[in-house]
Amino acid sequence: MKVEVNRDSCIGCGACAAICSDVFEIDDEGLSVVVTEDVSDDQKQEVQDAADSCPTGAIEVK
Repeated sequence: MKVEVNRDSCIGCGACAAICSDVFEIDDEGLSVVVTEDVSDDQKQEVQDAADSCPTGAIEVK
């Protein structure tokens, strides 16, 4: 599983970082950034929950 954040769509609400801080952080610009693109099996559900919680749909899970 790989995950990406579309920074053009991100509004920096922080839901993703609150749900899965091992994969997402809010950077100095106030937007989400993926800190690890290769998600482990243990993190898959948290990453999917974060993507589902994104109000702008900026998180893409592949």
